[in-house]
Amino acid sequence: MPVSCADVTMGTRAGPRGRLPYFQARMPNPSPWIESASGDGGPCAVLQGRWTAGALGDKSAWRAAQAALAAVAPGVAWDLRTLQAFDHLGALTLWQHWGRQWPAQVLALDGQRAVLERVAAQDAPVAPARHEGWAQRWDAFGIAILAALAQLRDFIALAGQLLLSTLRLLGAPQRGPWRDFSGHLYRIGAQALPITALVGFLIGVVLAYLMSQVLRQFGAETFIVNILGLALIRELGPLLAAVLIAGRSGSAITAQIGVMRVTEELDAMRVLGIPRGFRLVLPRAMALAIAMPLISVWTAVAALVGGVLAADVTLGINASYFLEALPKVVPLANLTLAVGKSVVFGVFIALIACHYGLRVKPNTESLGQGTTASVVTSITAVILIDALFAVVFKSVGI
Repeated sequence: MPVSCADVTMGTRAGPRGRLPYFQARMPNPSPWIESASGDGGPCAVLQGRWTAGALGDKSAWRAAQAALAAVAPGVAWDLRTLQAFDHLGALTLWQHWGRQWPAQVLALDGQRAVLERVAAQDAPVAPARHEGWAQRWDAFGIAILAALAQLRDFIALAGQLLLSTLRLLGAPQRGPWRDFSGHLYRIGAQALPITALVGFLIGVVLAYLMSQVLRQFGAETFIVNILGLALIRELGPLLAAVLIAGRSGSAITAQIGVMRVTEELDAMRVLGIPRGFRLVLPRAMALAIAMPLISVWTAVAALVGGVLAADVTLGINASYFLEALPKVVPLANLTLAVGKSVVFGVFIALIACHYGLRVKPNTESLGQGTTASVVTSITAVILIDALFAVVFKSVGI
């Protein structure tokens, strides 16, 4: 005998996202089950009880519901109107039993049908990916070029803003961000001394040991002073220090500014009229421009100490001879060049780190991607700038 729908009521219940609709009928059995019925249109499967996460979460109730669904003959009509309660899990169970498609006839209240339609929409099949032709690839290439040009434009704008902030600081030095500058100088410079000294020392030891194996074959042991001095003071010292600072301090700068984006501090600065270039970019660029030459010299000295010890052990060249011959074979212009390009390294590392920090979107995924891109771009830029310095100053005889 068909079940009457006269006792069906609809109300609301509290949930984690507010008050959600539920459908309840005054039926005695709360367990999910199915009753067979017949009507004018033929056989009908009438759902009874509570088809909810709470009811279906019980193993015995879940098995009973699956068995009841399996016993329903195909092609029958489905009547949901007398359910005591119906939620997303019940709708998902029915939708999967229906083979992820609508049956020929479903009798349901408006709220029940809305839940089923929501499940069906979420389970909509994804269109297969079309094979990209040359036109799509060319469009993607053009989009990538435009994105790269936009990044270059923003970086140049940030560099110009840094120049204007420097002129503003020179015009009113008493209003400069000196406290921020001193804090960054300590974190970027003083706290980086142990790791740069350790890495520089080990590089010097390895470099001297490898060169000693070759120089001994030709009886040119004394030339290790020339090679070590020129390589470490002019090239490896500044380059190694810049790579370490790009990975250590550049990533920290990007993460700091990125977190300010996530926590909406950058928006608050804009609302308060605080210039980001003057308060965020300028003190970091100044700190790196001053700390990088000092760290480069410190790293080169540590590497020379390691090289001297390795040369003494492998070739018998003592420290006194090394210190006496070093100023003769390595002109002072090489140290000047190393200090000068270290300043350029520091400014570029700061600009790149701030650029990627300001481009971070207010989510954690963008923060990680921006920090990674900052480190990779900074190291690449340092190597390119170092190569440019090597070519230019070789042409002028230094």
